[in-house]
Amino acid sequence: MIKVLINGEKCKGCGLCIQVCPKRILRFSENINSMGYNIIMCTDQDACILCKSCALVCPDVVFTLQKQDSGGK
Repeated sequence: MIKVLINGEKCKGCGLCIQVCPKRILRFSENINSMGYNIIMCTDQDACILCKSCALVCPDVVFTLQKQDSGGK
């Protein structure tokens, strides 16, 4: 399972990540950070293909992408 972590406090809601996501799983949430911006959220963690497009385009470096271990070693 892949996990998309978004630092909402650093997000300025520019929406560039929404535009470049090939799976269309990013959108503006209703949550507003302390700077007054609507932050980005991932709508379907399982659909993420870990292409890193969101992280590469983000001017505020708010994305951390982690490939989750399925539990077995």
